[in-house]
Amino acid sequence: MSSWHSWTTMLTDMFEEYFEASNIEEEGEFMPLFSIDEEEEEPKDGADMPEVLPLLALKNTVLFPGIIIPITVGRAKSLSAIQAAYDNNRLIGVVSQRDSKIENPEVEDLFKVGTVARILKLLKLPDGSATAILQGRSRFELVKFTKTDPYLEAGIQILKEVAPTDNMEFEALISTVKDRAKNIIELSPNIPSEAVVMLKNINKDPFLLNFISSNLGIKVEAKQKVLEVNALSKKARIILDHMDHELQMLQLKDQIENKVRGDIEKQQRDYFLNQQLKTIQEELGQNTQEQEINVLAKRAKKKGWPEEVDKLFNRELKKIRRINPQVAEYSVQLNYLELLLDLPWTEVTKDNFDLKKVAKVLNRDHFGLEKVKTRIIEHLAVLKLKGDMKAPIVCLVGPPGVGKTSLGKSIATALRRKFIRMSLGGLHDESEIRGHRRTYIGAMPGRIIQSLRKAGSANPVFILDEIDKVGNNFRGDPSSALLEVLDPEQNGTFHDNYLEVEYDLSKVLFIATANSLSSIQPALLDRMEIIEIGGYSLEEKVEICKRHLIPRQRKEHGLKASMVSIKAPIIAEVIKNYTRESGVRGLNRQMAGIMRYFAKMVAMDEPYSPTLKIPQLGEILGPKKFTADYYQEAQIPGVAVGLAWTRVGGDILFIEASLSKGKGKLTLTGNLGDVMKESASTALSYLKANGESLGINLDDFEKYDIHIHVPEGAIPKDGPSAGVTMLTALASIFNKRPVKSHLAMTGEITLRGKVLPVGGIKEKILAAKRAGIKEIILCQDNQRHVDEIEKEYLKDLEIHYVSRMSEVLNLAVGF
Repeated sequence: MSSWHSWTTMLTDMFEEYFEASNIEEEGEFMPLFSIDEEEEEPKDGADMPEVLPLLALKNTVLFPGIIIPITVGRAKSLSAIQAAYDNNRLIGVVSQRDSKIENPEVEDLFKVGTVARILKLLKLPDGSATAILQGRSRFELVKFTKTDPYLEAGIQILKEVAPTDNMEFEALISTVKDRAKNIIELSPNIPSEAVVMLKNINKDPFLLNFISSNLGIKVEAKQKVLEVNALSKKARIILDHMDHELQMLQLKDQIENKVRGDIEKQQRDYFLNQQLKTIQEELGQNTQEQEINVLAKRAKKKGWPEEVDKLFNRELKKIRRINPQVAEYSVQLNYLELLLDLPWTEVTKDNFDLKKVAKVLNRDHFGLEKVKTRIIEHLAVLKLKGDMKAPIVCLVGPPGVGKTSLGKSIATALRRKFIRMSLGGLHDESEIRGHRRTYIGAMPGRIIQSLRKAGSANPVFILDEIDKVGNNFRGDPSSALLEVLDPEQNGTFHDNYLEVEYDLSKVLFIATANSLSSIQPALLDRMEIIEIGGYSLEEKVEICKRHLIPRQRKEHGLKASMVSIKAPIIAEVIKNYTRESGVRGLNRQMAGIMRYFAKMVAMDEPYSPTLKIPQLGEILGPKKFTADYYQEAQIPGVAVGLAWTRVGGDILFIEASLSKGKGKLTLTGNLGDVMKESASTALSYLKANGESLGINLDDFEKYDIHIHVPEGAIPKDGPSAGVTMLTALASIFNKRPVKSHLAMTGEITLRGKVLPVGGIKEKILAAKRAGIKEIILCQDNQRHVDEIEKEYLKDLEIHYVSRMSEVLNLAVGF
């Protein structure tokens, strides 16, 4: 290693050039550029060190013994201190500030342990500041401050290093420190590789630790704690912990940089290859991008779309010509242009105006549903005469399984139009209807535009299935978006967020389906033409099964007509004993079970009779699931039969009343809703007000508690239609007279004694007939609903129309 004098001369000359070319902040943090082993210069016992030294406060760095750093001095006290030291023995005490933001540090703002430094060079600058090159010598501890003005001065005590007690362990620590330092140097881009050689040339362990501590990228507080440690073993462990953390950070950073570098290199490689491919294609006259764009332009010339769309397309086409094909935006723009071209702006299918054939197709595919069929024929008749008409928005409302959805496909077939079905059940995002804006990644048009693109026709039959089950949450309200779609006055200018241009939906025949109108938004309900589809009677179900279900199931199970024969009485038996529904889905499942039985017989070559017999039903379908006898048994006082409407059709409802000793308390059980509870209170109030005329002892209302129960408590029940039934049950229990057998009723009641009309009449009448009811009591105003039901479905039923509650009690209990 060079002598101390040669080192000093070389360093001072270099720093002079460095500071002349640099503008360095006052007492800033500087990385040690060089270090030397000052073994010959450092005193062994501190005997030649002055007891009192001027102090220099450093803002954001710590000076270690043996380390050379350059600093710029600008503060008045610092300039005075360094000048006094330079004029005397060139020794100065260097301490670090606790807070680097303090401009004029006091005694309490300085750490107690610092480093005695030798001023190797002092350069005065034109702006009044000075630059000094300091070399750390020995650690010291502040004993007592002797002066605070014009500069800080204090008495010091030299601190000695404590040698390790276990030399072998210490040597292992030093070796590990060197290895960590080597790894850090290799991973750090800011440290030159020559630093490894410098580390190897350091022979003294204390100086090695000081050199590494000075170069660690840790905070001033952490460096200060290392400086204050006397024991070399403890100092080595602290330094090793900091080095491990720094090495981990460098390794993680290196992994990230390698990954990024690899991605960039791949992108550059792909770009280079693509440019080469593009050049080759241009040489061969095979520019793929240009050919692709030219194909789009040719297709656009053949499109008969509105002028506004044509301008939009040409503008977007010019934009895509300027986009690099490798940019992600190119594919987004290309997809948008292809959507514009694929959409049927003016392409329509020719309607079938042979109305008799249309009626024939509709009757062939569906039995009943006369209202819907008539409405479709009327629409076609106007189209035939006028040539153009906005399509109606029809909403088919009815219980599950009555053929609402399949009717849409049948209408499309009859009209020779394309068929689209869009399920709205559980839809909760408005963008499913209107689409996303193209600014979003992965943006798509709404499902309506997507469906029309697939259909390739601007006048399809579009089924909006389960419109009553549309959701509504923070993503938006899809039912509000449907307002524009289903309004004939607005859907001619439907706006899709992705399409960004108006699209005409007025030619589309929208048919919505729903099980209930109660959950549909009123504004949306107002825009649709409601056609209610009631449940099927026994006779209708038998015909549907013979014409549609049996042939379909026979075909699906690979059977021929000669292999299985199911007569009408057998079908009726299956309907009565194995199904209870308004539609025919359950019946279809039972027919599938029968077909599987015959398919097994045929496949296994077992002897069997192709004609199904009633006794075989128990073997094939199991024991009977439902029975009508249950509803025909004689009733005890306090039990009346009501008629209810449910989402799966109609049903009969038993209402039971009982009396027990008490004080007239009314108890209602059976999972009843508020409206149904109010009906019970109204019925009881009517009986109390008219008890004398009805032959009821008025004292009984005070002596007995009344309990009204509706069986099947797990099923929620609500609505006003059970009012007359509750009234009859209460009158029966108070007079100890049983209600007339085979009698059911439905109707709302008032305190004035009037009976009001209710809905779901067809479903309720069919339910009563299935249950074996012979007589039904209805409100006089419901007669118009009964008149709409075909006469054969009312066979064996006697219907009594009433307007007063007294008439109900006269018919049911005999008052």
